[in-house]
Amino acid sequence: MAIDSEDTTRVTWLQRVLIGKNPKRTLARILVLAAVCFAVYRFVLLPIRVQGISMLPTFPDKGIHLVNRLAYLSHEPQRGDVVAIRLAGESVMLLKRIIGLPGETVAFQDGHAVINGQVLEEPYVKFPCNWEHKPEPVEQNEYYVVGDNRSMDFYDHTQGRSERRRIVGKVIR
Repeated sequence: MAIDSEDTTRVTWLQRVLIGKNPKRTLARILVLAAVCFAVYRFVLLPIRVQGISMLPTFPDKGIHLVNRLAYLSHEPQRGDVVAIRLAGESVMLLKRIIGLPGETVAFQDGHAVINGQVLEEPYVKFPCNWEHKPEPVEQNEYYVVGDNRSMDFYDHTQGRSERRRIVGKVIR
């Protein structure tokens, strides 16, 4: 039985494309790439699924986003950041926007967020809001978080103070 040179050329070409000239080097590259991907998705980026309408229109219901767990290693969370807040374990989290920083007072008047007596400019709030809530102090190591969809009743909307240790990271847009 004779070996056809065209078949040998095809196998060599296919082998070279899939495996490369050196199979051991290719395997090592695959293992390194797999380890890096595992580390990034296990320790740096956390996928989170939005469930509910509290962050509309910025983050639609059932959308999947990534949370950067390393975002706050060099600085603390800032006003306007959208963060993931751990409620129980790694699987139950809230996606909310920070509007109040430690030491500030947060209130809602005529549907507007008021920080230390000053109305907060919030271009991301697109729906009408009629919230009224008395001033509430934000303690040290706490942040006041709320969703962007403020069209629902104040008490039906999950919002309020969150401890710094519960903030997992910043949402990547």
